[in-house]
Amino acid sequence: MSTEIKTTPLHRWHVDNGANMAAFGAYDMPLWYPEGAKGEHLAVINSVGLFDTSHMAMVTVYGVGARELLQTCFSKDLEYCIGLKKSALGKGRSVYGLFLSHGGHVLDDAIVSQVTDTLYSIVVNAGMGGPIAAHLTEHNEELGAKILDLSDRLGKIDIQGCNSAKILSEVIQQPARVFSGFPYFSFKGWFADEVEVQEPVRLVDGTPILLSRTGYTGEFGFEIFVNAEKVESVWKRLLTVGKAYGVQPCGLAARDSLRAGAVLPLSHQDVGDWPFAENPWPFALADRDEQGNFLKDFIGADTLESLESEEYTLAFAGYDPRKMTVSEKSYVADEQGNRVGEILTCTTDMAIGRVDDKIVSVATVEGKPENFVPRGLSCGFIKVACRFVPGDDVILTDGKRRIKVEIRSDIRPNRTARRPIKEML
Repeated sequence: MSTEIKTTPLHRWHVDNGANMAAFGAYDMPLWYPEGAKGEHLAVINSVGLFDTSHMAMVTVYGVGARELLQTCFSKDLEYCIGLKKSALGKGRSVYGLFLSHGGHVLDDAIVSQVTDTLYSIVVNAGMGGPIAAHLTEHNEELGAKILDLSDRLGKIDIQGCNSAKILSEVIQQPARVFSGFPYFSFKGWFADEVEVQEPVRLVDGTPILLSRTGYTGEFGFEIFVNAEKVESVWKRLLTVGKAYGVQPCGLAARDSLRAGAVLPLSHQDVGDWPFAENPWPFALADRDEQGNFLKDFIGADTLESLESEEYTLAFAGYDPRKMTVSEKSYVADEQGNRVGEILTCTTDMAIGRVDDKIVSVATVEGKPENFVPRGLSCGFIKVACRFVPGDDVILTDGKRRIKVEIRSDIRPNRTARRPIKEML
């Protein structure tokens, strides 16, 4: 297996601008810039941050049998997944779900989007384009779909924060048209002229893009997909326009703390090579009937239906900013000191604090003191062998340090990801 470290099209920019770089998913990626992870995290909550996410991969599935193949391999029911009324996935809409093994273990999580009647895009994690394309190919023998791994052919930039749409309105053509009728988990455009889409999106210089109302921060924002050779010019243009809004380039450290505070899992860390059960993300699976059976069949469904789980993945928030390094020495203990499980993620959300034992964010309007300055709270996920409920306390420890944390159903309040665009303009 190759150990070659890859780079994104923005690698030189990151290095030239003082980024602290490290390997992640076989790519050399920025962890933080001179502003620091705390400043980057707060920039996304208060205004806007920019992330290079070109290490992520896209796989397209198209032609006859494409939808049937996805119905077999993907955990969400594409005929029953959009909105409260659970309508079918259609052109311009996206859905989050999983690719599972027959044993119900997570191969990767993904966002599937329907581009046309016969074309679907699948966004997966760094280094997973090839494995997911191979998994789809394995189950495609009689369906006749075509599968294409676009790893390293595309650039991707995430613009996240309450001022994202204001900046984009100066970067794209016809922003009023583009932003009209653009709900959460939908997209417009495509990155190639040869594919006709209902609502094309172009930059002011005419470059076609796919603009998606998704992200990995829990905050209002977009993901931009564009051909790789255009990424640097788009990045620089966003920084130039965003200067008036205090835009900050953000690294993986801020991405990690933002997603943990929003109770979003990191694939291969919080979900992975173990059964996908008893965790905060059951919405990633197809719906079930009253008997607990899935409303559609998919790879791994039979195992999960019959599984009697003895492990529970839970979200937590601490009482102060202290966090515990995840290592072979660290573990979860109950209040009596008994070892009960392992720490999956532990980071610090610097936008939140406790007021009378209630978690408050810098974005909170009601119930936040005028002089509120967040200390930050540790947060993340644990996997334990006994059931705890929200409000219970457990201990994170490495045998020397002990940090008390609270089991939570949610962490950072007043997140903005689902707000209508008109409210953010």
